[in-house]
Amino acid sequence: MLQYPKAARIFLAAACIILINLAHCLCAQAQSANNPLKAWPKQPIKVIVSFTPGGAPDILARVLAQHWQQALGVPVLVENRPGFGGNIGADLVAKSKPDGYTLLIGTVGIHAINGALYEKISFDPVKDFTPISFLASTPNVLVVNKQLGVSNLQELIELAKAKPNQLTFGSSGVGTSLHMSGELLKEMIGIEIRHIPYKGRAQSLPDLLSGRISMLFDNLSSALPLIRSGDIKALGVTTLKRSRSAPEIPTLAEQGLPGFEAVSWFSLMAPAHLGLPLQKRLNELTRQAFNDPEVRSKLLANGLDPAPGSPESLSKLIESEALKWGKVVHKTRIKAD
Repeated sequence: MLQYPKAARIFLAAACIILINLAHCLCAQAQSANNPLKAWPKQPIKVIVSFTPGGAPDILARVLAQHWQQALGVPVLVENRPGFGGNIGADLVAKSKPDGYTLLIGTVGIHAINGALYEKISFDPVKDFTPISFLASTPNVLVVNKQLGVSNLQELIELAKAKPNQLTFGSSGVGTSLHMSGELLKEMIGIEIRHIPYKGRAQSLPDLLSGRISMLFDNLSSALPLIRSGDIKALGVTTLKRSRSAPEIPTLAEQGLPGFEAVSWFSLMAPAHLGLPLQKRLNELTRQAFNDPEVRSKLLANGLDPAPGSPESLSKLIESEALKWGKVVHKTRIKAD
């Protein structure tokens, strides 16, 4: 049997240990590449909200962040990037690495309206995103300044016809469902009221309260506190049925606009090309958060109806909503730059 000097035997043993460790390392890397969940999450997660703080997308993002921080043990940060009808924040996420660390609170405006509304858009509202889950929906509500002197939709219509182009309505941005609610109202009734877009509801509310704008379409979840305090007057919600959160507010449909429906809905989206394991994991985490009884109760009390679902059902919703609102954009000939 061939004998090696002691020093050589020590060297060979050390080399074997190094090779074994290297093999284990390469094997672990291969397993991690095949199953990215083993290494996720290992850093903070960012949830981008394309609107100002305080609105429904922001509320949903912070509920999600709170639950995920407890479940995952890493910071989950909510970052507000308002402007351009939600396109600024959406563009940021669309161009991010698909690694599960940068996510978007999607909206009906971003994913179903803006593609038809904007002449130039720096991302594809469908192809540049991976759907994770539907989050929640809320009626929009038409609210007016108390001094306007109207108490229902018919009185508003009479006033608008008597003062064409003198009344104004605000929204949280061009292309949002709040903006399109106003355009749908104008188109169905045949009245002229001027649209005043804002970067978010936080900027529009002071102008409504002061009377600088006549009316505002807002998410019911955001407007309820001011409605109940008597600071603003609610004329009607934009769903076909009254809201469980505020059944005392009539629908616009029952006030002479049959078929009027404009719902704000919100989703969780990731950049395109997110791997299937991460998509499934994020969907699972979202369902856990929004099916929690305490969370559901809190959201319902604030006018939001949580309904997490599958990525496939979210894709179908986006497709149908894009078709619906594309027709409205075409009929009203609205365009945004």
